[in-house]
Amino acid sequence: YQLRGPVGRSDVQAFAYFFHKNDFITEQSAQRLQAMADLHELGSGFDVANRDLEIRGAGSLLGTEQSGMAARVGFDLYMRMLKKSMRQLRGLDLPVVPRSNVLLPGGEGSIEWVDGTAKNENAAANSYLLPESYIEDAKERSQEESKARLAESTQGLVELTNGWKETHGAIPSELQNSLKALHLHACLRQLGVDVVGLERGTGDCILRSPGLRPRHWAMICSQLPRRSPPKGLDVIFPARFSFSDDDTEITGGETVDLEELLTNPQYGEDDEEWDALDEEEIEAMKQISSAQKTKRLSEVDTDNYPRFVVKGLGKTAKKGVRVDALLKVLLPPSKVVFQKQQRDKEKAKVATELREKRELIAKQKKEQEKLGSRRMGYQY
Repeated sequence: YQLRGPVGRSDVQAFAYFFHKNDFITEQSAQRLQAMADLHELGSGFDVANRDLEIRGAGSLLGTEQSGMAARVGFDLYMRMLKKSMRQLRGLDLPVVPRSNVLLPGGEGSIEWVDGTAKNENAAANSYLLPESYIEDAKERSQEESKARLAESTQGLVELTNGWKETHGAIPSELQNSLKALHLHACLRQLGVDVVGLERGTGDCILRSPGLRPRHWAMICSQLPRRSPPKGLDVIFPARFSFSDDDTEITGGETVDLEELLTNPQYGEDDEEWDALDEEEIEAMKQISSAQKTKRLSEVDTDNYPRFVVKGLGKTAKKGVRVDALLKVLLPPSKVVFQKQQRDKEKAKVATELREKRELIAKQKKEQEKLGSRRMGYQY
């Protein structure tokens, strides 16, 4: 197809002829020639590539080996099987939340940007700003603020603040609450939480996590002490996410049947249900984006999406200690997610290094074979 492409690129009609001997044509070669005959219209490159993939098999899609058995099961079924296996292997593939919207009363836990002329005193007091007296250089202060806001985990924040202590001295008391808010946001992003707020009437704290699935929570709980979720942190999965008639509620502090969550067909083992989860994940990302500009919890749909619930937080925890109460229950599961991600990164790094070494060895072997062939030719 690539050879045929450059032919006839002018106002003169041109033709490309390919000659072959019938006795030397394999089954795959015949299929490729038939594809050339069938796909002759302009812009057929994508269809040619798909046909080629069906003929030779997909092989290692993420590596250099390109020989597989996709043709035996059909390309569509092969992709379904691949997608299902990837989901099962990834495990904690929670959608990325760029910014969690914390809507607690009085701006508690908020790290929103505000300017010096802001009229909302609560917003100004709760926004995360490094004191000028602590880091005098404006450029350095702005850089450190950005690093703190973008920290991937609470561990990263601890390392960052330890660096501040070494360079600038002890952390000022007025900065402590802001640091707690940053730790909270790091936990929320790790758990895929896009919006947090108090429910009117009950005082329950709702933490919506649109991309959370039962298998995610099962894998997280399996790494926690006593293999059970933190006491005080409940999780609710709407019926459409657990493929059951009623919502599934997992109570914090109680033993969880992890095997059921991971293997029960109602949680998404059927191929069609896996496809439905794909659509749900796309919808989840849309919800995450829309929640960033929300001003009140009532403006977002929480009932129809997976969510964490800290019951009675608005009534039992006084103003000023709600962030501490949330950190107490969110830190353990968020650390599990971060550690799992770090292990996966390390495995990927090792796998990449091994692949590069194998490719280098193969390349050196090929060069040696060429050099040996040349020497043998010189002897004749």
